[in-house]
Amino acid sequence: MPLKRAHVFISGRVQGVFFRACTRDEARHLGLNGWVRNLADGRVEAVFEGEEQQVRQMIAWCHAGPAYALVRKVEVIPEEYTGEFDTFRIP
Repeated sequence: MPLKRAHVFISGRVQGVFFRACTRDEARHLGLNGWVRNLADGRVEAVFEGEEQQVRQMIAWCHAGPAYALVRKVEVIPEEYTGEFDTFRIP
């Protein structure tokens, strides 16, 4: 299966609702590498790398997020796979 990378920006009520921790847990469950962080403008930013199907599943998960999140928009920017990560983390 081809390896993919997606740079994702999630908008809505996505900070203060365990979005980053749940994103990390879901990404690790799917075997993805990368990172997730809060932005000053209230969005969450993430980079996912791994097998194409798992990256797609992770993006689909981002459209709903954890229980108390209210996702309004998910922007996905495809990027070239780099393989630079060895785990998924919250910087």
